[in-house]
Amino acid sequence: MNFLLKKSMDIIISSIFIVIFTPLCIIIAVAIKRDSKGPILFKQKRLTKNGREFTMYKFRTMIENAEYMGTGLFNYENDFRVTKVGRLLRNTSLDELPQLINILKGDMALIGPRPPVSYELGKYENLNEAYKRRFTVLPGITGLAQVKGRNELPWDEKVKFDNEYIDLFHKYGILIDLKILALTIINVFKMKNIYEVEEESSSIDITEKEEPLDEVFEKK
Repeated sequence: MNFLLKKSMDIIISSIFIVIFTPLCIIIAVAIKRDSKGPILFKQKRLTKNGREFTMYKFRTMIENAEYMGTGLFNYENDFRVTKVGRLLRNTSLDELPQLINILKGDMALIGPRPPVSYELGKYENLNEAYKRRFTVLPGITGLAQVKGRNELPWDEKVKFDNEYIDLFHKYGILIDLKILALTIINVFKMKNIYEVEEESSSIDITEKEEPLDEVFEKK
């Protein structure tokens, strides 16, 4: 029942957001084309539920072929590859708006673990159980890991929060999704933790005891 309500909420809210933000998306598209060469949308292969590959959409925020330059998949403050318009889109998270289409296509949800790049974590079949568990639900535009640390968290920490979210959802249902959505909006306005950090190894024991589930939503 929880997942049925979640799916219904995702479709309804995404459809409403698409209608509301269509005029803004048109303005963003024009701004991207005027700012730099390249396509309006950035398309990238990501992993969704059960390790299935899909194409995720974002507004392009970097120069063409940026993922093959500099630090590759990882970006940092004042990254030379980020365009002027792209910096504004990233700071406001407006670059994520095209993922509303991914939700309607059934590849993503509003709330859930962020989908990794298809080759970022290695082969799905080779992942440990903790990492695989995060793929038992649809990935989201935002999630618990993002409201707790957004892109500054290394993968081991993200996985702990992703699995924490799954437990919380089974316990509280869509109330947790609504809570995360509200916290995401707050973080966006605060422009917190925009840039990713590279984590070359996974050394943290993700089975170690964590804070009680009911406390993970306490404000920092």
